Amino acid sequence: MRGCSVDIRVSIREERRGHWSARAALQGRGDVTASAATRQRCLAAIRRSLHRALDRPGEGREIVLVVEIEPVLAGVAEAAEVMGWDKRRVVTYIDRGRFPEPLQSLASGRIWLRSDIEAFAEQWRGRHRMRPSPGSARAASRSGGEGANQG
Repeated sequence: MRGCSVDIRVSIREERRGHWSARAALQGRGDVTASAATRQRCLAAIRRSLHRALDRPGEGREIVLVVEIEPVLAGVAEAAEVMGWDKRRVVTYIDRGRFPEPLQSLASGRIWLRSDIEAFAEQWRGRHRMRPSPGSARAASRSGGEGANQG
């Protein structure tokens, strides 16, 4: 069967630590997995692994990957981690309508795409970096400025 192509469904996702992992289930042969630092390298690695798992010497099959990118989800605890807040503060922002709409609300809680929370965190930090907090000037003047109590 020289020159035939094989379509293989591959699930790929970005892991929390920034690496990517991929998985393909081969009927009767189990799962083939790969991981790498970037999505492109991960896809190249899974393609090489699939060639090793499927090819016999002299049988040059073309492997066509049907790729499904699995999004990384976040609940309130993960949103709090991304924001650098505690969960109560996230819930306060949700209740005030000042937090992104969840992807879905389940009986166990709300879920978002982690990338949406990360984008919101970046915007929020950009807005709040420019203006000092209301009490910071008063606190500095009461203590005599920074470093006044040192030494």
